[in-house]
Amino acid sequence: MDRRTYLVMAVLLGGCAPNAAERPVVEGKAVTAVGSVSRLDPGLDAIVPASAQIDKLAGGFGFTEGPLWFPDGHLWFSDVTGNVVREWGNDGKITEILRPGGGENRAAPAGSFIGPNGMVHDKDGTVLLCQHSNRQIARVTKEHQVSTFLDKFEGKRFNSPNDLVFKSDGSLYFTDPPYGLLKQDEDPAKELRFNGVFRYSNGKTQAIIKDLTRPNGIAFSPDEKILYISNSDEKRKVWMAYDVRPDGTVANGRVFADVTSEKDPGLPDGMKVDSQGNVYGTGPGGVWVFSPAGKHLGTIKPGETPANCNWGGDGKSLYITAETGLYRIKLPVAGEKAPY
Repeated sequence: MDRRTYLVMAVLLGGCAPNAAERPVVEGKAVTAVGSVSRLDPGLDAIVPASAQIDKLAGGFGFTEGPLWFPDGHLWFSDVTGNVVREWGNDGKITEILRPGGGENRAAPAGSFIGPNGMVHDKDGTVLLCQHSNRQIARVTKEHQVSTFLDKFEGKRFNSPNDLVFKSDGSLYFTDPPYGLLKQDEDPAKELRFNGVFRYSNGKTQAIIKDLTRPNGIAFSPDEKILYISNSDEKRKVWMAYDVRPDGTVANGRVFADVTSEKDPGLPDGMKVDSQGNVYGTGPGGVWVFSPAGKHLGTIKPGETPANCNWGGDGKSLYITAETGLYRIKLPVAGEKAPY
């Protein structure tokens, strides 16, 4: 059973779901080596060598997401059910940045996905943060002041922006599934008929993909000619690839990888790409590592079902948010650099 299914069942059955008031157990400087790496192809050794160690940096959270590295040596990450943005420092210290992180929803049962999610740096030094309850992309300043950046498409409120990525020309791409709505597609507050992928550029928002049931993770290939989108649907667990046209829209959508038959907990979720074009997609059982051609090379398994990942440190450290914990694996290949 994946984490989302568990949380929904826990709420419906009155069981125990993560409490927003829970405090994390911090591992500190003495990180713990955990997990394993499943090796399916010899090509994995060049990017995830046998000596690579998965480190647990902290734990005890609700549902971790959206890691974002800062050059001065700290990482922000979201807790979607705890409704808080936290910071992990190289000294192991955990600091709260925003509470609530995704907006208020006092009617939401414990364990609901009402909090913050993916985030990126903007060119002005601020952070753009996906907020589920507020159903928007928010701007967060260095002083942690929050304001609305984007919240509507053609006059209608977004469902709950989930993850986002900048293209080098400054255009912003983001996904908008309904996870932040308590009844999801059946929620009476849902204003858009579809769960889309959007592009924002020069003050204009375009819906560029409308036919995915649960668009979630998002990433570009190093040359920005391909846009990858994960579809977090139990009935169609796939990563999609699209050709990016010169005008920024997409075409030729096709399945990059299909894990619908997988039985391990987890769904295609957040993803990142390295400088060689290899794709690291969180999914059933771990972080799936694919070649640019879509060959499954192996899986990084931290011991919890991962939801997202991002590059940090010297650019070769992959930070992984997985259920209740924060993890890191140091690799020899640099991650693809974000524009800002």
